[in-house]
Amino acid sequence: MSVSTGLGAADRRRGPSRVRRRVSAAALALVMAFGLVTARLFVWPAAGMPARVSAIVMLDGPGNRLPVAVQLARQHRAPVLVVSQGWQGYGGPCPPKTPGVKLICFDPTPGDTRGEAEFAGRLAKRYHWSSVVLVTTRVQDTRARLLMRRCFGGSVYVITAPLAAGSWPLQIAYEWGALFKALVLERAC
Repeated sequence: MSVSTGLGAADRRRGPSRVRRRVSAAALALVMAFGLVTARLFVWPAAGMPARVSAIVMLDGPGNRLPVAVQLARQHRAPVLVVSQGWQGYGGPCPPKTPGVKLICFDPTPGDTRGEAEFAGRLAKRYHWSSVVLVTTRVQDTRARLLMRRCFGGSVYVITAPLAAGSWPLQIAYEWGALFKALVLERAC
């Protein structure tokens, strides 16, 4: 004896296509959400700074950062310019001193953004800074703020330097991994 389900061949085909549509819609929503979060964190982070801060801190990395940091120093936006030459240096010597601005160049240990934040945090404590502006690129902005706030209790601002268009995809991918590391694996200053 055969039991009929009442579903014809056409009805059975519609069932799985509804599931596929829902899965596709959910996947599309996830991709769009990921894209929006990526844009907010790495492409259009918050920007700006007050007229004066306690120190300008240039972090090492890609992008044309040194001219931005030196320009802020020449505008006397802070009495101190701190330049990270990175693990292997940023590609040049310590910049020339700007009259009226104390210049501190250093090689961070460890040779990464966390090492830079730790060093800047120690300087901030020693010199009683109340605010800093970080000079970095837009893709590093979010993680740099996070790490600096762990090592420094004052106000942290960011000014960004330009990054070559061809560098964006690789840098965004790198920053997702580095942000995960900073949020999950290395939570201390």
